[in-house]
Amino acid sequence: QFRSVTDEGELSTVCYRPEGLDRLVQQTNFSKKELQILYRGFKNECPSGVVNEETFKSIYSQFFPQGDSSTYAHFLFDAFDTQNNGAVNFEDFVISLSIILRGSTADKLGWAFNLYDINKDGCITREEMTDIMSSIYDMMGKYTYPCIKDNDAKEHVDNFFQKMDKNKDGVVTIDEFLETCQKDENIMQSMMMFDNVI
Repeated sequence: QFRSVTDEGELSTVCYRPEGLDRLVQQTNFSKKELQILYRGFKNECPSGVVNEETFKSIYSQFFPQGDSSTYAHFLFDAFDTQNNGAVNFEDFVISLSIILRGSTADKLGWAFNLYDINKDGCITREEMTDIMSSIYDMMGKYTYPCIKDNDAKEHVDNFFQKMDKNKDGVVTIDEFLETCQKDENIMQSMMMFDNVI
């Protein structure tokens, strides 16, 4: 038995449940090699194998030191926590990451819709949209350029509903969301700001 501890660690990292890895190759747009590299990084940062909301918040506070990112990190955590159990494991993480980075336009928009639909009831209300926009502005901080004014979030939400809420019932459904976004180049551009914020 000449195995050292590092060999053990290396071995367990590379041998991430092979059947789980094959399943993730099917479920994501990552190759087996990419998944192994992602897993190694994930385990490095999270030896326990799961990320909780506090970890998400501390990561985001490092990215956006000039603002308060805790509310946005909370909404984002909920979108990654697909099983609603207060923890994001490696599977949750790479499935969302795959959509954000390599998903089709419809997949990315579906993920964005889910993020905005805070209570996950299948439609976005004005309140939900306002909460998300406010959290993004809080995270960016007061010292952004161009400078953010206090009523910017409200204007953003008004524009969003004016374009999206086709039947004027005060909520935006996934169908309205997908239809409007795919027709409107400007909205598509602003939706893709996720690539920057995530």
